[in-house]
Amino acid sequence: MLLEWLFFFTFIFLSSCCLTWLLRIIALQHSLLDIPNQRSSHTLPTPRGGGLAIVIVAYLGGAYLTLTGRIAIPYLFVFGACGLGIAIIGLVDDLFHLSSGIRIVVHLSCALLALNFLPLSSSSPISNGEGILSTAALILLAFVVAWSVNLYNFMDGIDGLAGIEAVTVSLGAGFLLYFSGETGGFLLLLLLLAASVLGFLMLNWPPARIFMGDGCSGFLGFFFAIMALLTAQSTGLTLWAWLILLGVFVVDSGITLLTRICLRKKIYEAHRSHAYQILSRRLQSHKKVTFAVLAVNVLWLFPWAFCATSWPGYGLLITFLSYIPLILVCLMVKAGAIND
Repeated sequence: MLLEWLFFFTFIFLSSCCLTWLLRIIALQHSLLDIPNQRSSHTLPTPRGGGLAIVIVAYLGGAYLTLTGRIAIPYLFVFGACGLGIAIIGLVDDLFHLSSGIRIVVHLSCALLALNFLPLSSSSPISNGEGILSTAALILLAFVVAWSVNLYNFMDGIDGLAGIEAVTVSLGAGFLLYFSGETGGFLLLLLLLAASVLGFLMLNWPPARIFMGDGCSGFLGFFFAIMALLTAQSTGLTLWAWLILLGVFVVDSGITLLTRICLRKKIYEAHRSHAYQILSRRLQSHKKVTFAVLAVNVLWLFPWAFCATSWPGYGLLITFLSYIPLILVCLMVKAGAIND
């Protein structure tokens, strides 16, 4: 069995790597390049859309796991059909630059559809008493999922960052699921995503030879939001643990957004005032920032997430403690206020 899974995930990794390379060639042939501008964190024209390899390979792997009975069909629909809507609208935006209004409508629609598959007990505080989300909870969670989609888009701004975040969060959550006794479909989906992203990272690692694009970054944000809600209802992996694992992205995007609101800046306009963007300019290196995020995720956030899983009653306190240094860094570099 172990040999079978080793072969499967190695195949997924190699397939993602090869498909990313193919997409790079196609992007170069058709001049699908990300041209640097005053809002960019890169300096050279670079092929984009490589994250499509992650989506395609993950879908094919998910189809195989479903056909072999490892993943329940409803969950494949949630991540497949609904996630595909997120990926397609992101891909179209990459090519034709859609308005923010169209994007948010699609994001909310996909989120609302996916949330109908959220397993609930009749006694759940967000249930209407019949194991179905109450209207208020449905609307609130739909906006949370849409926020996660856009959060991941905002944080995909320097080489390797979005990819290394996806790999470390997937593997971290997978370990915590295994630790809590879950060895089923959720664990396999997380490992599948990690292997797919790792293959893409071979060409996205600084200096990147191809960028991810909104078609994949939005999909990753959707995947983690829905996976967090599903596992929180069905396993021992709490929402607190997910918030800790995603801490770098949550804190950076949150502090930046709040600061821009307080400064009365247009929050929907492109900018480069996130903490990771400021640090990459000051250090004059994408690689150093990406490595720093890798270290923070593995050495700082994962142990706190383990604590939150072990002692769920202290989840809020543990999350707050894990966020303190992240918040301080954002405040020290003036995230949201500096854009030069």
